Amino acid sequence: MMYPREGPIIMSEAQQEARVRVHDLRERWRATSLASVWIRPNDWEHPAAEALAEALAEGRGVIAPAERLGAARAGVGAGITEALDDVACLYAAFGRPTDVGALRAAAIGWVGERERVPYQIATHDPSTGLPTGEYLGERLRETYGVAQRTGTSAGESHCLLVLDVGLENLDTWQRLARSAAIGRTLHQVFGEGHPMAAVGDGTFVVLCERGPTTAELGQSLRRVVERNAEVLGLTTEVRRPTRVWVERLPGTHGDALLLLDHLAR
Repeated sequence: MMYPREGPIIMSEAQQEARVRVHDLRERWRATSLASVWIRPNDWEHPAAEALAEALAEGRGVIAPAERLGAARAGVGAGITEALDDVACLYAAFGRPTDVGALRAAAIGWVGERERVPYQIATHDPSTGLPTGEYLGERLRETYGVAQRTGTSAGESHCLLVLDVGLENLDTWQRLARSAAIGRTLHQVFGEGHPMAAVGDGTFVVLCERGPTTAELGQSLRRVVERNAEVLGLTTEVRRPTRVWVERLPGTHGDALLLLDHLAR
């Protein structure tokens, strides 16, 4: 039996224009993300990214493709902050406010993939992008060691800046979104390489050099946290007013670890 040979698929002019729009949006999205938030250029490309860009450009539902993208991002080891910031870059490239529903879906996909195939990260917490509490503990050990060798006191040279944004009765999505936002804010205020960590649900600690501007830095941090929460639509997930205070380092490294445990409760 002879079957007719299939000819080339011919797209209408409208279909061709739609494909060009999707391609242009995806390229703007990729450029924006790689220039600002995405740290793995070779891992950005994925069919889920194409699907989400296509859904947004064509005015279709973005929830399902955003969830697939979140899972794909977790699959390559991206932290949730990086994954959600990447979705925000898509909306920036499209010239529209970020859809909170798309962020939520991406977070759900990310969590689902992480639970299915845990990805081990030794020094950083993927939900915040911050160093882990264990890593902060080691940096504290170094601080006490330097003080001992120089004949000074760690409490005289350093302190802990504590940020409390905790609220009860938040669901998983709200906690993840808050963690990602606070992690990004702390990097924004303190920059790379600063010893800091999430030590509890909504409690964050930064190891700072003690100085006359430490208290002022804490108030600046509070203002940035509250402003970012408003911009990201997370005002109901963050304690208002945000609590920020300075903790003096105790006499020994062991006592400092006990202090971190106390702050985590």
